[in-house]
Amino acid sequence: MGKKNKKKDKKGYGAEKTAAKTAKKAEKRAIKELGIDEDIDSLIAEFVEIDRRRVDVVEKQTPPPSPRCNMTLTAHPDKEELILFGGEFFNGKQTFMYNDLYFYNIKKNSWTLVKIPNAPPPRCSHQAVGVAQSGGQLWMFGGEFASPTQSKFHHYKDLWILHLSEKRWEKISAPGAPSSRSGHRMVVCKRQLIVFGGFHESIRYYGLPLFDDLHAFNLDTYNWIKLAPSGVGPTPRSGCQLSVRNDGAILVYGGYTKKQIKKDVDKGVIHEDMYILSNSVKEGKSGGDVEATGAVKWKWNKMSQSGIKPSPRSGATMVVTTGNKVMMFGGVFDQDDDDDDENIESEFYNEMYSLDLEKGKWFEMSLKSTKTKKKRRRRKTKDKDVAEQQPGETDTSGDKNEESDNEDEEDGNKDDDDVEEFIPCARMNTLLVVKHGILYLYGGVYEIGDKEVTLNDMYSIDVHKFDKWNTLVAMETRDQDWEDEDSSSSDEDKDDVADESDKNDDVGDKKDDEELQGAVGGIQATVM
Repeated sequence: MGKKNKKKDKKGYGAEKTAAKTAKKAEKRAIKELGIDEDIDSLIAEFVEIDRRRVDVVEKQTPPPSPRCNMTLTAHPDKEELILFGGEFFNGKQTFMYNDLYFYNIKKNSWTLVKIPNAPPPRCSHQAVGVAQSGGQLWMFGGEFASPTQSKFHHYKDLWILHLSEKRWEKISAPGAPSSRSGHRMVVCKRQLIVFGGFHESIRYYGLPLFDDLHAFNLDTYNWIKLAPSGVGPTPRSGCQLSVRNDGAILVYGGYTKKQIKKDVDKGVIHEDMYILSNSVKEGKSGGDVEATGAVKWKWNKMSQSGIKPSPRSGATMVVTTGNKVMMFGGVFDQDDDDDDENIESEFYNEMYSLDLEKGKWFEMSLKSTKTKKKRRRRKTKDKDVAEQQPGETDTSGDKNEESDNEDEEDGNKDDDDVEEFIPCARMNTLLVVKHGILYLYGGVYEIGDKEVTLNDMYSIDVHKFDKWNTLVAMETRDQDWEDEDSSSSDEDKDDVADESDKNDDVGDKKDDEELQGAVGGIQATVM
């Protein structure tokens, strides 16, 4: 999903004509009240002109970035830094787009805002990867720009490189690029950028084309090529997960799409399937050989899954860790009624799973310090699985008799085992990065009723020990003001978010705010 306009996504474009009329009226009212320009080309051109006028690189230490979502967070290939670019923020009435470039210093736990001439225009839902060459490079492709009322969208198909050592942006013009899109995925594999999937949406409430095409950009020759793998691959989708295995094969998992169930009614579909994209070109051959033969050397294979699989969800995030594994966090599942498009309940998750990329086996993760002795003893009886598991991975498929054998010992240590440990709150579309064995979790989106909370909190955990989450940027949800589309109630909602204890608050909104604070507040963690 990955879009902030959940009302649109939840309806699945059902009752399209009525929704379109309602949205059009709301947009006209918003444009009049906010005094904003909906000419999307003019808005982008204005941003470009501002950056064009810059002459010098300006660096300034700042507080953490303001709340935003659908940006990218990438590990610097050579330094102890993380790089954040772009994103969007929706306050209930207006969307704000960014092309900010931040560097997070891991050792100092500090943020630096860097303004560079001729930067890419603002965008969200793009993709970025780091490459260790020429002092480090950040490559970025695609994404979208939304008008303030989300009535219009511009999708990019531009490719950019940030020369990290020089602090210099460069736009790469190469023929054969993928069509404009957002919600796609991109990884680095054998000196190539591999781009898969995504969608294109030009106007609200009308069908959005989804993609299943596959493209490769050669980092040596600077050429695009459209790949045509053999075998049956994934269906068109956006928001899937791409991970590169140690052998160079690429795993594709999950995603989100729309399925037409009757005229003018579409239903969201969450994919749980898994595919492997393998490249038969042998190691040691040049990038040119891969480019010349890539169209016939790639192959799709569907991969079977085992272990403790995650429940159906979209908006979860995966990141490659050590041991040829990935970790996955969060996500959301919308439980809807086909007969009532308005009655939808969203369940958000803060579970973490580990996946063995070679075997397709899932493990549910839990903090090592919270494990009972029962579980530790059970693992000792499974020598083969123990050798494969990372600290914190749990395989609950053991013999139930072993549980009863350890009941007495477990009860004797109940006080130690029942200690509640801090875990980041449930959310979707969070950012995950691993640098030198430390996993960093940043931001995401959480919803209470019609209110959308964009998070900018940040945490870290050692993937080898997996024993404790450390807070790097604390959560501050009370600072966010939510404005209802109905101007008559916007001030009231604003007060509700700012002070949920106000006795004059609306009862329903107060309940939502209390639920949010209970979900994301009141939990203390060690600040690094």
